[in-house]
Amino acid sequence: MGVKSPRFTVLELLNKMDKQAYSNIALDSALEKSGFSDIDRSFVSRLFYGILERRLTLEFVISVYSSKPLHKLDASVVNILKMGLYQLLYMDSVTDSAAVNESVILAKQYGKTSAAGFVNAVLRSFIRGGKEVTFPEDSVERLGLEYSCSPELVKKLCGDYSFEQTEDLLKASVTPHKTFLRVNNLKISSKKLISEFNALGISVKVCSITDNCIEAEKFGGVERCELFQQGFFHVQDLSSQLCCKVLSPRSNDTVIDLCAAPGGKAFTITEIMDGRGKVIACDIHSNRVNLIKKGAERLGLLIDAVKNDAKIFNKNFPQADKILCDVPCSGFGVIRSKPELKYTDLKTISRLPEVQYDILCTASKYLKPGGELVYSTCTLNRDENDNVIDRFLNEHKNFMPVNIMEEYGNKGYKMTIFPSNFGCEGFFLGKIRKDEL
Repeated sequence: MGVKSPRFTVLELLNKMDKQAYSNIALDSALEKSGFSDIDRSFVSRLFYGILERRLTLEFVISVYSSKPLHKLDASVVNILKMGLYQLLYMDSVTDSAAVNESVILAKQYGKTSAAGFVNAVLRSFIRGGKEVTFPEDSVERLGLEYSCSPELVKKLCGDYSFEQTEDLLKASVTPHKTFLRVNNLKISSKKLISEFNALGISVKVCSITDNCIEAEKFGGVERCELFQQGFFHVQDLSSQLCCKVLSPRSNDTVIDLCAAPGGKAFTITEIMDGRGKVIACDIHSNRVNLIKKGAERLGLLIDAVKNDAKIFNKNFPQADKILCDVPCSGFGVIRSKPELKYTDLKTISRLPEVQYDILCTASKYLKPGGELVYSTCTLNRDENDNVIDRFLNEHKNFMPVNIMEEYGNKGYKMTIFPSNFGCEGFFLGKIRKDEL
C-alpha cells in the first residue's frame, strides 16, 4: 500500500500487542522505520498508548453499542473501533467526522471492507448517544472499567491498600504526567542546564523534591536532543531518584547495584558520589549490560558494568558499603508508562516474591558490617514489597531496619510511594543495615 499512514501503523501495533509484545519496544521499532514527522510520531504515540491505557473502557463501550457480541468480532475490527472511539472520547484535536471517516477508510485499507459499514454504524451510534458512558454502580467494577484495569488487579490493590489509594493509582495511570530528568552534576549545574533548555525553546523547571532534578511537562524525542547527546542529563523518574537518595552513597564508597539495567540508578549513584569511589552495575543479560556501558559512556561516568546473576553469590565481588537491590517485579507502580501491565494475569507473577527474596538474601552477603542496603521495586504489591523485606528481617537477626524519608513525613524503614505523593510513578523503598562486628 506504499507508505503506511499513522493510523495504519497504530492498527498494526495494536494487532501485535494482541499477540503479546512490549509496548515501548514495539512502538520504538515502528517509529524508527516510519519516517514520520514529529507531529505524526506524537499522534501515533498518543493514540497507541491511549488505547492500551483505556482498553477495557473502550471494549465496554463497544459491547454497549455493537449489535454483535465482542468475542464474535474480528480482532482487527475491534482494534479499529477502539481507535475510532478513543479519538471521539479523548482527542479534542480530531473532529468527530474525521474519527469516523478515517476508521472506515482504515477498515477498507486493512482488507476488512465488509466490516466498514459496521464500523461506521457503531461509531455514529455512539455519537448520536451523546458519547455518554455509563459505568456499573458496583465500586470495584466501576474502577476497573472507568480506569481500564483487570478486576483481579483492582481487587488485589484494594486488598493491599485503601479504595481511595487504589483509585488514585488508577486515575494517575490515564493522566498525562511530567518527565523528570536527572542532571549530570559532574558536567553541568541545574541552573545552567535549565538555561540551555530554555535557549532551545524547551520549558523545564527545578524539581523542589530533590537536588539535581528538573521536570518537563512535555519532552519528546529526548535522544535527538543535543543536550542529551552531550551527556548533561539522563531521563529518570523522580521515584528512582529518591531511591538513590535513600541509599545515600558517599564519595569513595563501594556500591553494588545488583539489578541495574538500563543503568539509571547506577548513573545517579555515581553522580551523588561525585564520581569518586567504585560502582558495580549488574545485569544477567549481556545486551542489557551493554546498555549500561553505553549510557555511562555518554554521561562520562566510570562504572563497572558486569554480567551477573543476582540470585547467585559472586565470590569475585568486593564487600560493599552500600547495595541497591532493585529487584525484577510486576511493575504495578509504572502502569501509566506500561499500560499493558494493568491486564496482567496475577497467576503469572505468583513466583516473583520467592525470586525477590533469593536476590535480597544473596545481596546481603556482599555487605560490609555497618553497611546499608536498599530494597526497592516499581510495584505496589505488598507480596513483593513489605512481605519480602519483613521476612528477611525476621530470618536475619544481624540486620536492622533504618528509618527513611523522614523529611517527607514517612515513619519507619519502608515507604510506598503513590503518584499523589510527588507526582511520580508508584514505588516501594525499604532500607536495612548490617550489624557492626
